[in-house]
Amino acid sequence: MSIGLTPYLRFAGDAREAMEFYNSALGGELSLLTFKEGMNDDNPATTDLIMHSSLFIERGIHLMASDTPPEMNVTANGTVALSSDGDDEADAARLRQWWDALEADSRIDMPLATAPWGDSFGQLTDKFGVTWMFNITAVRA
Repeated sequence: MSIGLTPYLRFAGDAREAMEFYNSALGGELSLLTFKEGMNDDNPATTDLIMHSSLFIERGIHLMASDTPPEMNVTANGTVALSSDGDDEADAARLRQWWDALEADSRIDMPLATAPWGDSFGQLTDKFGVTWMFNITAVRA
């Protein structure tokens, strides 16, 4: 048996746009379910909002999200951290590719650069307000 940890992001009406962006940036398989589809909701304020979405990226990387109905407050989404273990150059390359893709229209909080501990580290906040931290371990020979 294995245990997984899945970030669950909450949006205020732009979950569809955010998850489609993450799907284009990170790849994977995206599924979306609206309140209309999931709860037969005919409320015009929520019918087209995303009740649940799921993005299976690869190797156990799973991101989920939903829209928060208007009567509920949305607070900051927190941080999604991605890292490699340093044994695989392909993993390092993939993380750099994801950084480049997420960088579009983002605020760069800390440029992706060599950190004092020797790895590449960077942090950005994307156009949806989600913060992403990348730690790309230096590949050790």
